[in-house]
Amino acid sequence: MILSNSSADTRYFVYEVSGLHLKNQPAKNDTYILNDNGNALIQVPYNRMNEQMQTILRRGGKIVNIRPLNENLSAEG
Repeated sequence: MILSNSSADTRYFVYEVSGLHLKNQPAKNDTYILNDNGNALIQVPYNRMNEQMQTILRRGGKIVNIRPLNENLSAEG
């Protein structure tokens, strides 16, 4: 049985990454946003999480936080 349009296909996560060398061009589909700490925030689909982790490590970054994209930000701090 093949499942299509599962919830995993539509889930996104945000990686907060420190030490990422932004002078290297990001992959074509990656968008980096810098937060107040100077860390990069990268939106990642569920099915690319492992691949993105490997890419971040290769570029010298360290993942300091992973959260679901739809997590309520008002709960922080």
